[in-house]
Amino acid sequence: MSEITIKKVTLDKLATLQELSIQTFRETFAFDNTEEELQQFFDDSYTLEQLKKEIINPESDVRFVLVDGREVGFMKVNWGAAQTEHELENAFEIQRIYILNECQELGLGKKLFELALEMAKEGRFDWAWLGVWENNIRAQVFYQKYGFEKFSEHSFKVSDKVDTDWLMRKALKE
Repeated sequence: MSEITIKKVTLDKLATLQELSIQTFRETFAFDNTEEELQQFFDDSYTLEQLKKEIINPESDVRFVLVDGREVGFMKVNWGAAQTEHELENAFEIQRIYILNECQELGLGKKLFELALEMAKEGRFDWAWLGVWENNIRAQVFYQKYGFEKFSEHSFKVSDKVDTDWLMRKALKE
């Protein structure tokens, strides 16, 4: 049985976060993007400087999930001004959850997702929300099982290519 742990990403692990971000994004979206589009996205979004800004932002939280001490995935959540959209008041964004393909069937994404929801409830937010690619039906069904519903859309750019993400939300207070 593997030991699974979740740890906050620290500045000394920036390079690991960058490598994991690039590898998991490539594994997830290479089928729908050219290598040039992916590289432009990485050069814009996953530089060490950009990732450092995200880690030190007091309105974001970035965590690794480790299997037997090895970083195999991560999540990033935001609130306040750090959110990528501001359509909901007192909201908590689940921005990224990525797991290496080789570890996909271990329930790690679910573990991170449930941690994010727990953090949102503990933070007394009214809403949890996320963006999911319009063609990722599997993820949409997963989120719907947790009570998320589509409320809007936004554009997600990978280089010059523009995809549409569904914005899905869940009320955290009755």
